[in-house]
Amino acid sequence: MGGYVGKVLEVDLTKGDVAIVDLDWDVAMKFVGGRGYAAKLLFDLLKPGIDPLSEDNVLVFMTGPLTGTRAPASGRFVVSSKSPLTNTVFDSHCGGSWGPELKRAGFDGIIVKGRSPRPVYLL
Repeated sequence: MGGYVGKVLEVDLTKGDVAIVDLDWDVAMKFVGGRGYAAKLLFDLLKPGIDPLSEDNVLVFMTGPLTGTRAPASGRFVVSSKSPLTNTVFDSHCGGSWGPELKRAGFDGIIVKGRSPRPVYLL
């Protein structure tokens, strides 16, 4: 399918595991764009009433089908999670080269789960 790489990186900080999962094409077609796909992921992954600052919350970095193309403003990506301020879904839209570089690395998004007992980073 044009515009998507077809892979999402799933990082579990609690277990220290990293997995590559397939993009759900049905979700990608019904919830177009990084914001739509991330919102659907949050709906599916978050239990009602979770504390936004708990390790049960997730952080989703997601690109859309135009990210990294020649379309105007196509260097965008979204970061979504449950907000501790509003206690609802919050997303932040960012520009620059990070979104296209994520696509060039072979991923449409990154899902970060859990809490690490020590500082860690992705390389």
